Amino acid sequence: MPTKIDYDAKIPNNVDLSGDRRLQRALEGWQPKFLDWWGEMGPTLRTRGVYLRTAISVGRDGWAHFDHVNVPDYRWGIFLAERDPGRVIGFGEHQGEPAWQQVPGEYRADLQRLIVIQGDTEPASVEQQKLLGLTAPSLYDLRNLFQVNVEEGRHLWAMVYLLHAYFGREGRDEAESLLLRNSGSPDAPRILGAFNEETADWLAFYMFTYFTDRDGKYQLGTLKESGFDPLSRTCEFMLKEEAHHMFVGTTGVDRVVTRSAELIREHDTFDIAGHGGIPLDLIQRYLNFHYTVSLDLFGGETSTNAANYYTAGLKGRWQESRRKDDHKLTDDAGSLSRPRADGTWETEELPAILLLNLDLREEYRADCQTGVNRWNKILDEAGIDFRFVLPHPGFNREVGINSGHHVTPDGTVVDERTWSAGKRKWLPTPEDLSFVRSLMHPVYERGKIASWVAPPRQGINGKPFDYEYVYLS
Repeated sequence: MPTKIDYDAKIPNNVDLSGDRRLQRALEGWQPKFLDWWGEMGPTLRTRGVYLRTAISVGRDGWAHFDHVNVPDYRWGIFLAERDPGRVIGFGEHQGEPAWQQVPGEYRADLQRLIVIQGDTEPASVEQQKLLGLTAPSLYDLRNLFQVNVEEGRHLWAMVYLLHAYFGREGRDEAESLLLRNSGSPDAPRILGAFNEETADWLAFYMFTYFTDRDGKYQLGTLKESGFDPLSRTCEFMLKEEAHHMFVGTTGVDRVVTRSAELIREHDTFDIAGHGGIPLDLIQRYLNFHYTVSLDLFGGETSTNAANYYTAGLKGRWQESRRKDDHKLTDDAGSLSRPRADGTWETEELPAILLLNLDLREEYRADCQTGVNRWNKILDEAGIDFRFVLPHPGFNREVGINSGHHVTPDGTVVDERTWSAGKRKWLPTPEDLSFVRSLMHPVYERGKIASWVAPPRQGINGKPFDYEYVYLS
């Protein structure tokens, strides 16, 4: 299969779409519906050009080109990474067999479901971020928002390609449904809860791209291990772009914390709201919310579905090839802590294959801690006695063994009255949300930035911060 992208085609692609006229016609029938969705649910702010990166290769080096592009004209071109002809399945009962190039009939429904769930998250985040361009704190940030949006659009295209190419009429119907559901819709919401939450301000956007896109990294990492090779190759390239989304979140929160620290030192008080800054305890409450909502995306701690996917070779573990076991898990065990009705915790030993969601969540938790360490280092270097913490994984949960319990950020199981009394200290209040939104005034002048966030240390692709990243209409 060629790796060169055909950007002259009506649907730019690197899968030789012109060689399959039936598939080409099907995707060309879906394309106008995508464009209608993008026009209605995509970015509200209109521009004349945004300094975007466009993938020009699936190789390791030189894979992206940067230039100003009119966002509606952005060309999604890569559907699959290069094929490794010697690739074998690395886990489960099919371990060592050649990776599947077609969908095995017995796994058709499960594979389709995995692709649909992943595909549903891609347009959802675009919908959640629809209005953010109207309050961008700088042209640099506005450019990053659009980059995230167009790449989520490309990820949607990649998943729709799989549905059309490998799942027949049912796949085409599911591709249609991806555009019919909308984030937060009371009638047709997105499949996963975190993708129905509102992203109404830029602190929420930074937290979303740090925590929720990081969940995406780990989910894509497990699908990259799939024995279904086209899905594996799709996710491999998506992970390249996902790294930038997490960079936006990591450095975004960095810059908010840096600016808050500056204001604390300048005014010798933690109460910086009156000085146009975001207080550290408010940032912690945002952190608590976005982290715990993202934990729910991993599903229940015990899962027979995840076990079956693993055994079948459909969905592996994070960095499966680096694991030092038999990659079957038939005789392995793990520990699970669960809350008791009396407010204490008990530890239960279970087969490891039933704890795959927990295994992935723990990889994610450790990764999230690196960002918290970064933000605490900023405060430490500023001489500020405050530390951010990740809340206990049982806190504020709607999915899994903790969902029926009230657990404080430090892991104490409490009654409903105690929970209700403390909730305002732990999660963003309506007053918090209103205050943060009150700071969200757009700054569209080159080299300028909103007063609540620090400028980045460097610009995009070697450009300075005061580069004209966006041409506004």
